[in-house]
Amino acid sequence: MEQHRAVVVGAGIGGLTAAAALCGRGWDVTVLERAADLAPVGAGIGLAPNALRALDVIGLGDRVRELAAWQGDGGMRRPDGRWLARTDARAAAARFGGPLVLLHRATLVDLLLSALPEGTVRTGAPAALADPGDTRRPARVTTPDGELEAGLLVAADGIRSAVRTALFPAHPGPRYSGFTTWRTVIPAPERPFAPHETWGPARVWGSQPLKDGRVYAYAMAAAPAGAHAPDGEKAELLRLFGDWHHPVPAILDAADGTTVLRHDVHHLIDPLPAFHAGRTALLGDAAHAMQPTLGQGGNQAVEDAIVLAHHIGGGPAGGGLPVPAALAAYTADRLPRTTAVVRRAARTGRLALLSARPAVALRDAAVTAVSRFGPGLVLRGFDGIADWRPPTSAQPSRVS
Repeated sequence: MEQHRAVVVGAGIGGLTAAAALCGRGWDVTVLERAADLAPVGAGIGLAPNALRALDVIGLGDRVRELAAWQGDGGMRRPDGRWLARTDARAAAARFGGPLVLLHRATLVDLLLSALPEGTVRTGAPAALADPGDTRRPARVTTPDGELEAGLLVAADGIRSAVRTALFPAHPGPRYSGFTTWRTVIPAPERPFAPHETWGPARVWGSQPLKDGRVYAYAMAAAPAGAHAPDGEKAELLRLFGDWHHPVPAILDAADGTTVLRHDVHHLIDPLPAFHAGRTALLGDAAHAMQPTLGQGGNQAVEDAIVLAHHIGGGPAGGGLPVPAALAAYTADRLPRTTAVVRRAARTGRLALLSARPAVALRDAAVTAVSRFGPGLVLRGFDGIADWRPPTSAQPSRVS
């Protein structure tokens, strides 16, 4: 068995972070990516202080913090533009120990690749689980070029993870949340605006600035699974949001319909029994796909990667636990926390997508009332999430 070889299946944010963290622990890492190249599918990603502290472990936290664009006020609005709640970047940074950084996924992928030895990532390399391994056998995956053995296999192969299905065939898998999302990145409109998320009846819109002068815009709305607009997704966004407050119409006017991404939101609301089996670990969406309502999907994947490397250490050859025992500690640390975040995101999604007028009015009134007590009370919803710190021992960290 190649005790110090780790194979990572999937070169998304979580997979690349895991690869960098394991390389830093002395592992010989190979990343297998099904796609022909690493052009990221997506637009923007928000990294909260919890993920930034995790990235500090692999030396990238400050490089990401330099990309912070939001320095002032923002908040939550109604479609007519009235503010329901105001938030302050300085108050958020003070409460959670750092800024929220919005950046393009391509930028983050490039930063993570810079932390890896050349040749670590193989593209056009789909992989299938052949054996998860155990205390005596290596994990094995099959690829178009043959079979690979590894002392550690990390499955970061996304919400439709084939590795997860192979490990836990009785699990029901991801469920449709009831809403779909759109994302795009455009040049900033001439007229300035404050960063905001706007909640309407069964619809949400967000406009967030990026450091490079562009704007990351996202939206979500209740919709049947698999639906698509016959005349294009830009036209659908115009129907849903075209009469909302500035800068929404200006952003839609500037958007290129060919770059508007639409994806139904599925989540693993039913937790897995474990995040590992034998020498194989699940990470990110493969383990705990969640609704985007807290902006924590990518953040939790980054946390996973750093905690996994923490428990794995240098492997038995480096004086650490045997890999199966280390992965049991990883599950014990991550499963309770991520299950709680998945459920909190689902609760937020139900609140955001209320459609009945009385319920929407009550929700808006409650948000306004809470905001009158200052940004601290509004930010309290992220307590236990954004204030997370990487482990310095094997003690689990949880969120309620």
